[in-house]
Amino acid sequence: MTWIDDNFLLTTTYGKRLYHEYVAAEPIVDLHTHLDPLEFANDHRFENLCDLWLRSDHYKWRAMRAAGISEHYVTGTASPYEKFTAWAATVPRLLGNPLYHWTHLELMRLFGIPELLCEATARDIWDQTRALLADQAFSAQGIFRFLSVKGFCTTDDPADALDAHAAVARAGLSCQMRPTFRPDKALAITHRPIFLEWVKRLEISSQVSIGRLDDLLIALQRRHAAFHDAGCRMSDHGLPYCYAEDCDEAQARTIFDKALAGRISSELEVRQFRSFLLDFFARLDARAGWTMQLHLGALRNNNSRLFAQLGPDCGADSIGDWPQASALGRFFDRLDRDGVLPGVIVYVLNPSQYYPVATMLGNFQDGQIPGKMKLGAAWWFLDHVEGIVQQLQVVSQTGLFGNCIGMVTDSRSFASMVRHEYFRRVLCDFLGCEMASGRLPPDLPLIGTLALTLNEKDRHNYVDRPGWICYSAEIWWGERVG
Repeated sequence: MTWIDDNFLLTTTYGKRLYHEYVAAEPIVDLHTHLDPLEFANDHRFENLCDLWLRSDHYKWRAMRAAGISEHYVTGTASPYEKFTAWAATVPRLLGNPLYHWTHLELMRLFGIPELLCEATARDIWDQTRALLADQAFSAQGIFRFLSVKGFCTTDDPADALDAHAAVARAGLSCQMRPTFRPDKALAITHRPIFLEWVKRLEISSQVSIGRLDDLLIALQRRHAAFHDAGCRMSDHGLPYCYAEDCDEAQARTIFDKALAGRISSELEVRQFRSFLLDFFARLDARAGWTMQLHLGALRNNNSRLFAQLGPDCGADSIGDWPQASALGRFFDRLDRDGVLPGVIVYVLNPSQYYPVATMLGNFQDGQIPGKMKLGAAWWFLDHVEGIVQQLQVVSQTGLFGNCIGMVTDSRSFASMVRHEYFRRVLCDFLGCEMASGRLPPDLPLIGTLALTLNEKDRHNYVDRPGWICYSAEIWWGERVG
């Protein structure tokens, strides 16, 4: 008997019908990934499952360390097959972890392999998948064609080259790849070597010599415009919490001068500078008609040994416990008073902050754009069944269920687009259970149409300014698909 069958995760007749009749066949759009744009542009060929799964997936690295796997087999110099077998030995211990679901769903959907991965099946699965990956159909672009991925966003620093995006646009592929503008390093004034190295890169990409704050702002504005020309319609900011201190340009100029000179700023000055820049980015987004994404609540790089050895995104991050709503309210209110509040999606990593953030977002819906302020998808440590259901409940209980943005993978693996099926199944099971219990009417066309608007094809509705993320079958980033 195959575990991942047609009704995987679907527990009611209503849920099964919603999934199979309304959402299963719909294409995918992913608003937030960490995929390498060069790999997609160059149509990367994956040699094996280590290359596809383990090369840069810190979710899996973290699990392997917890299973007592030596770093030699996680990120070290072990062979690809040795790393894969170490992962295979870890998988049976992942019961209850979404990695267990994703691993087997990807094996089934991409390779047609129903067997459970473990040490005993590792060699056979390795050989089967390696043979299939040798086929062009399993290249980066081939996988996306097979999974009906119509569009996805990468995560790009303002100093990054956009050549890969230009190449994909020229190629006229069925799948659009768009950059997102992620200027986190502009805020990193407490890490002078990293900050100064980034400033040099920004000088090259913007062709602006940066010796003062005005130069930095001109350079960032130029790159923002270049991203817009490359099809970008969303910014992205990974922050522990929203920065919303009062800081005028004169104060920011003084703090920036200190950073360039290597003088230490106070904690308040650091927050002020970051608040000034975040406000600057929001105003750029509003002027360009972009959506601003805020990823809040990650406590990053906690293991200094691993950080020194591997750098960031190595599997040593946690959920932070900062309050979020008050600072968000100050940030939104300042922009709203000036008439420059862009559309915003806030992704919350700490579930204790769901209701404070969701209710704060409701204060700034403007009555002109449906769902201008959105609570982001269940993210990172929360994108399991219960976490997805909790996010759906919060959206519906505090606002409009139809304003849910659906699923983002937040992933570095091309195989992870299968997680959109995972989300769709959880979504349909949630709605089906509500229908079966009597909490929703047993009206399949009504509920099915709503479910359809939450899947990845239909998350974009036409509005006057391009780029706002809502719902429609034909609009993607404010532009018609096809």
